[in-house]
Formats: sequence, C-alpha cells, structure tokens
Amino acid sequence: MTVAQDRADLDRACAAARVAGDLLLSFWARRGELMIDEKGAGDFVSQADREAEALLRSELCRHGDGWLGEESAAEAASNGRVWIVDPLDGTTNFLRGIGHWAVSIALEVDGVRRIGVIHDPLRDECFHARKGAGAFCNDTPLRVAASPALQGALFGTGIPFGTMAHIDDHAADLARLMPHCAGVRRMGAAALDLAYVGAGRLDGFWERRLQPWDIAAGMVIAREAGAQVEGWHSQAPPEATGSVIAAAPALFDQVAAILRSAVPSTSRA
Repeated sequence: MTVAQDRADLDRACAAARVAGDLLLSFWARRGELMIDEKGAGDFVSQADREAEALLRSELCRHGDGWLGEESAAEAASNGRVWIVDPLDGTTNFLRGIGHWAVSIALEVDGVRRIGVIHDPLRDECFHARKGAGAFCNDTPLRVAASPALQGALFGTGIPFGTMAHIDDHAADLARLMPHCAGVRRMGAAALDLAYVGAGRLDGFWERRLQPWDIAAGMVIAREAGAQVEGWHSQAPPEATGSVIAAAPALFDQVAAILRSAVPSTSRA
C-alpha cells in the first residue's frame, strides 16, 4: 500500500461520507415520514439507513473491493480491500430528533485498518485519519486530551438494551468505574464517542460486543490521535471481539484495570 493510494482512498471516503451526510440531512428534515423497521428489541433501521448505505456502496466499491455494512449483504474481497461502513450510526437518535449521529467509514487492506472517516453532518465535522499520518477534524489536527487524574476524567460508553446477554456485565462496569471518575456519558453513537476520544472531548470510551462497523473507523481515528486502544484481554483484540477500551495513555492502565477486574458472564467479552 502506497502513501498516494492511502491519500486517494481517504479523499474518496471523505467525499462519500459528505454526500451520504447530505442525503441523511434531507431525511432528517422529514424524519417523521420515514419507513421504520425494528430488527430487534430497541434496534431500528429506516429508509434513511438503507438509502445512505446503497449510496456509499456505489461511491466506494470498485471492482474487487469487499464490503461489510450494517444494512446490506457482505461481499468478500478479491483484492484484499474491505470497506466497513455504518451509514447512520445513532439511528435511534436520528429517528427521535436527537442531533447526535454520524456516517462511519473504514477501509481495511490485507487485514489492516488503514482509513477511518466519521462525518457528523449536523455540525459539519468530518473526523478522519489514515494509518501513520495522524488524525484530523476537517483540517484541524486531533490529539487526545492531556488527561487529568482519573477523578477528573470524563468517559463515554454505550448501554446494552433489550435482551442483550451482557447487560449485567455492563452495569457492573459502571458501578466499578463511576466512583473513580468525573462522569460517564451515554450519547448513543459509538463512532462519535471514539472520535471524541481522539478530539480530547472524552478521556476514554469503552463498550462490549459491538459490531465491526460500529468501531472500525473510530479506532483508526482514536489511535492516530494518540489514544491507547485495546480489548478486554491481550489475546482478544477489539477487531476480533467488538469489545473495546480506548483512553488517553496516561489513564489507560488505571481504567483498563478497573474494567477488566470482573469476569464477564460469557466467554466473549
């Protein structure tokens, strides 16, 4: 993979994210008219998700590229390149009129995630990074917060819902961490949470058992901004399990020790 190819891929991903963002804004203005399906308890998909994903697939995939998106069938790569896409991270926020949602795009090449783009159309913030070249919001370089002591740190997370098996595990995570920090936010879009770690708006983020499209782009951005990003166990990276801990390096060991101190209820943390 050449630097020129990486740059071209990043430019393409940013452009596609902005086009999809414009489409989503048009749906946002008339969201009360959208057709909505419930995939599971508390798990919604709308016409906006589906049309944005179809647009992104047409904009990004060239001959031989693979595809892993939330709302459409996966396609294996014949050239080692896979686009990992959530067309609308924060669907429930979107449908309820809560202005915290984004387009998330990552590119994996030969098993390495090289490109991450998270575009927030409402705020016109495009977080982006390519491996080894730093992270940015629009044209501004990103860097994780010069974190305070743990008691002054602010964290993001997601809360499982419905019949998810790890609800008790996550409640235990909160009970262990909250007495030691300044607060925890549950904002409803994991992609933006990870981008906010990179931007220094949050000092860290954790969540269990997410899907690749939820975190692929955000992990690239957070890492390139200087965050330490790991899974619950050294032998089980977040790319494999979907369980992720991300924090500014000065805080990571303390936060990870607290979160890892309980045995999860199932073998897949």
